[in-house]
Amino acid sequence: MKSIHTISDVENFFSDLLLKESLNFHPDEDFKNYINVETRLPSYSPEDAESRNRLMEACFEVCEKEGVEIYEIGLQFLLDRLK
Repeated sequence: MKSIHTISDVENFFSDLLLKESLNFHPDEDFKNYINVETRLPSYSPEDAESRNRLMEACFEVCEKEGVEIYEIGLQFLLDRLK
């Protein structure tokens, strides 16, 4: 994903993080802090982490503009994954 402009983009980004990247994430966490549980190495290169941080920042901006609670979107995706 290259940009976030709509709530649908936010949902797709969250879905990709959970399903494609198998990341148990929190919207407030810096992507530089995630590590691979098996290897104990960073999950993302510095460039990839920064790219995801920018996308997450855009998620916050879109949600604020649309009056949507970003944490509720994230929680729903996490709960769906845990089912």
